[in-house]
Order: sequence, then C-alpha cells, then structure tokens
Amino acid sequence: MSFSEQVVRWQRVHGRHDLPWQGTRDPYKVWLSEIMLQQTQVSAVRDYYQRFLQRFPDVASLADAELDEILALWSGLGYYSRARNLHRCAQEVRDRFDGNFPQTATLLQTLPGIGRSTASAISSFCFGERAAILDGNVKRVLSRALGFSADLSMASNESALWRLAEELLPGDRLEENMPRYTQGLMDLGATVCVARNPVCNACPISVSCVGRREGTPHAYPVKTRKLKRSAESLWFLWAQNADSEIWLERRPTPGVWAGLFCFPVFPCQDTLGAAVPARYQSGLQSMPVSVHPLTHKDLHLHPFKVTLPAAALIRGGGGAWFSSEQWPKLGLPAPVRKLLLASHPV
Repeated sequence: MSFSEQVVRWQRVHGRHDLPWQGTRDPYKVWLSEIMLQQTQVSAVRDYYQRFLQRFPDVASLADAELDEILALWSGLGYYSRARNLHRCAQEVRDRFDGNFPQTATLLQTLPGIGRSTASAISSFCFGERAAILDGNVKRVLSRALGFSADLSMASNESALWRLAEELLPGDRLEENMPRYTQGLMDLGATVCVARNPVCNACPISVSCVGRREGTPHAYPVKTRKLKRSAESLWFLWAQNADSEIWLERRPTPGVWAGLFCFPVFPCQDTLGAAVPARYQSGLQSMPVSVHPLTHKDLHLHPFKVTLPAAALIRGGGGAWFSSEQWPKLGLPAPVRKLLLASHPV
C-alpha cells in the first residue's frame, strides 16, 4: 500500500471530522479557515471563524466591508497582516475573478496573503487538484517519514522536500482522495506526529517511518538557523476625559499592530510625559507592567493613565476620543483591549 493510500485510509477512520470548516468545498470558507489557521491553534480559531462567517457569509460581503470592521473582528487573533491581506484578497477575487476563487494553486498564489502551501490546500480541498502542501506540521511528518535530514533553513533543501511531497501525492480518484490525503497529513501533524512525544504506535506510516526506525523522530526536521527572541519596552499613554472617552491613534504601517487603533505609544517614560500638557503631568498614574509575546519578541508594556479635558492636545500624534460605544468596535491590539475591558466592561 502506498504512502498516500495509508494516509487516506487512516484519515477516513481516525482523522478529525468535527472542525467547523470541514465538510465543505466552498473555497471562500476553506480559504478563510486556512488563513486563520496560519501560526494559530485550532482552539483559538473556532470562535473567530464562526463570527466571521456570521458577519461576512461570502467573499462579496468581505470585499465590500470597511477594513476597520474586519480588524475589529480579528482583534486578539494576532498577525494582523493576515486580516489586511484577507480584505485585499477578497477585493481581488471580486474584481479580477468576478467573485469566484480560481481553481488552481498556480492562480491562487497570485492573490494577496496566499502562499504555495495555502494555495495547494484550497485547490486540493475544493477542486481535487493534485497539489502538495508543506506547512510546518507537514514538514515534520514528511521529514520524519522519509528521513529527510537536509537543513530546511536552506531554500534549496526546502525545494527538495517540496519535490518529494509532490511525488507522494495520490494518483487516482483525486476528487475524493486529494481532500482526504491533504486533511490526513494535517491531522497526523496536529494529533499524532507532534513535535514532542509523537504517538508513533497510532501512526499509519510508522512501519516505514525512518525517524521511528532510527529511534530519533525528534531529530527531524533539521533547521539550524533559528531566530533569537528579543525584548522591547513600550510606554502607553492611557488618556481618558470626564466623559470616560478614550484617546486612541491609528498605528502606522508597517510596524507592530499596523493599522490598528491604540493608545499613543512612546519609547520611554520621559517622552510619554512630555506629550501630556504640563498642567496635567502630575496626574499621570503608573499602571502594572505586562509582557505581551510576539513571534520573536516580548513586548514589555508600561501603561500610564491620565484624565484630560476633551479639548486638551496630546503632543506628537493625531488621534481622537472614542466613547465606550465606539472603541469596542475598533480594531485594537489584544493588550489594549484587555486593559480597556478590565476598566470599562462592555
């Protein structure tokens, strides 16, 4: 029995079948789930996916929406460039393809935010195209199964693994087998061939798996070039007026939280203090410091709260006052939303 046949048979019986985006060949729903699942756990995506579909049931409604509303719904899911690309992609599907997603991975890759693996997942699930995926989980599954020990931090080696992934694809009954094979690889990577403590005795390819035979599944995949984590401190100016309105500014693009509304951000306490009119600086109140992890950086956040008249000018930035009815509907960074909700429950 071939590699793909083993994966297909295993997925039919033991794979995941209860995910909300399964059981459909609607490319809009599959695309939405694939973008949300990039570098994000299934448990975190479920509720966001359902809320997005309730508000934007099809690509046309998403394309016609305001970006601020999309960012507000995305708030807390992280990697906000995905939300901006989601909007741009929906608009291109509307404008370039008459509202219909293209049916090949090659064309799907021409759309914003859709890379090679995501394009292949969409074309495989929705149109039965014989196209390989190679996300992080699948790299782990295939490199262990094949004993692929080349360093994946090198582009040439990753290209070699792509070629092997294509050779393993099903060769017949693609309409049925490609979606199930693609899902099976995802399921194996998420539930069986996990990074730590893989459940090898539950794996359909364990007999032929080189990693298991060698007794070193943890040695795969090989990737020597690793980004070091760094840290950065940011100071938040949390200003509100007598009507409990909050002063917020849109973050610049590119940068952290690009395009979102945020407290004014400063590189140090002195510059924060200098942005407040002199007569109100004595009212600045230091709030507890928190740490917000990004992919390769920890942000140490230092909020300072102050009450200002609505007519007061905050130096250094252009923003506006937002009421308790307005700010919950904005796209806000997760730590800002958390602070505001703790102080102003909605």
